[in-house]
Amino acid sequence: MSDDSLILRTAARLLLVLLLVLAIFVLLRGHNEPGGGFIGGLLAAGGVAIYQLAYGAEKARLLLRIEPRALAGIGLLTALVAGLAALFHREVFLTGVWVPWEVPGIGKIGTPLLFDLGVFLLVIGAVLTILFTLDEEAC
Repeated sequence: MSDDSLILRTAARLLLVLLLVLAIFVLLRGHNEPGGGFIGGLLAAGGVAIYQLAYGAEKARLLLRIEPRALAGIGLLTALVAGLAALFHREVFLTGVWVPWEVPGIGKIGTPLLFDLGVFLLVIGAVLTILFTLDEEAC
């Protein structure tokens, strides 16, 4: 942790917000164009990792407000639900199921977006679990 770097602390707060907004943008456009849950999750985890470098793992955990392992579990469960939704429509597992209307700016919403959200949460949880564990073992 770098307690005495005003530049790093200021940049970390700004980069965190910028990377989280970009992560959500990439997540939402991922089922129609390049992007999606994996890249969005890496961007979000990268923002939290920069914050961790500036403020330490304990403050980054407080910022996250949920245990990273629990976040990974929620993501895995969300992706599983997205896959199981097709079975209720008598389709093959992970077949896309869409709502009949479009959301302005996003397009049609369906299980691919739900699957991407699950991957998004899983990647954030996994990456931050690794980073927080490494930081705690280094001390």
